[in-house]
Amino acid sequence: MSYLRPAFRHPEQPTNELGYPRRDYEGAISTLCAGCGHDSISAAIVQACFELSIPPHRVAKLSGIGCSSKTPTYFLGKSHGFNSVHGRMPSVATGANLANRDLIYVGVSGDGDSASIGMGQFTHAVRRNVNMLYVVENNGCYGLTKGQDSATADVGSISKKGEPNPFEAIDLVSIALQLGATFVARSFSGDRAQLVPLIKAAISHNGFAFIDVVSPCVTFNNNPGSTKGYEYVRDHLAATGTVDYVPFKQEITADYAEGESKAVTLHDGSVVELRKADPELDLHSRRSALKLIKDYRAKDQMLTGLLYMDEDSQDLHEIIGSSKTPLRDLGESELCPGQKVLDRLNDSLR
Repeated sequence: MSYLRPAFRHPEQPTNELGYPRRDYEGAISTLCAGCGHDSISAAIVQACFELSIPPHRVAKLSGIGCSSKTPTYFLGKSHGFNSVHGRMPSVATGANLANRDLIYVGVSGDGDSASIGMGQFTHAVRRNVNMLYVVENNGCYGLTKGQDSATADVGSISKKGEPNPFEAIDLVSIALQLGATFVARSFSGDRAQLVPLIKAAISHNGFAFIDVVSPCVTFNNNPGSTKGYEYVRDHLAATGTVDYVPFKQEITADYAEGESKAVTLHDGSVVELRKADPELDLHSRRSALKLIKDYRAKDQMLTGLLYMDEDSQDLHEIIGSSKTPLRDLGESELCPGQKVLDRLNDSLR
């Protein structure tokens, strides 16, 4: 059975600054299970890119293998895309970014894709501070292969088959913080009000922006006893605070009492405003974020929201001093400067 969206468009539908309606940021109709949290994440990415007025052709979306890695098909249908091998999306994203720094890179992965077979790839993308948004759609199971526990399943969490997971979970947020990610957040697919501004801020960030999104698998991991099911997550959420994203071209106003909010200005002049719910959070301290994650976990709560940000971040291009001109725009004389230049380079290494 095939499904097609009707071609009719309402003549008065809202458009963004580029004149694009929201529909121009959508993709194909999802073939995921009805109620899958991944579809909510796709909708949040669509909304964020629409509100940011990003030309769809300036976005490159990349993924690996798994239910999560199917989702780029369902958003930004007019952008560039590459579906890579299982766990290998980070290296493909790194290569593409080095070849063309002018695109906006959105990588979508899953807990199996990043926390198991792709763990090594993930860690090196983090430490190199590749300029990209990296979203993990985290459901604690392998939904594409009948629901086996993934590496992010919590100890004691009970899957649909009824057996508790005996192993410690890998917390990708903590790993990202420890390895030097310059934007780290966690969210819930069912919390659109939190997720959309986080995505907007992450896209505008200069460097590796990581968002771990708990996204329940309605087929294999949404049962009583699962710590990543809708009921459990809703009952155990705690947030760092309310996040607002204000583009540079909009007037920036704040009516929060001093000490209750934190405004962070990004490279492009836009502002991320965090109204803090926990006074112990220091947005610029990895240690503070790691401590709070641990403290809330001890209380059987999942801490969501913006956890850490470095607004002075230098991305991979700035770190290695790469060409400011995308490699695709360099001519033969620049890419192959000749034997004299090669000899001079070799002499300098002796």
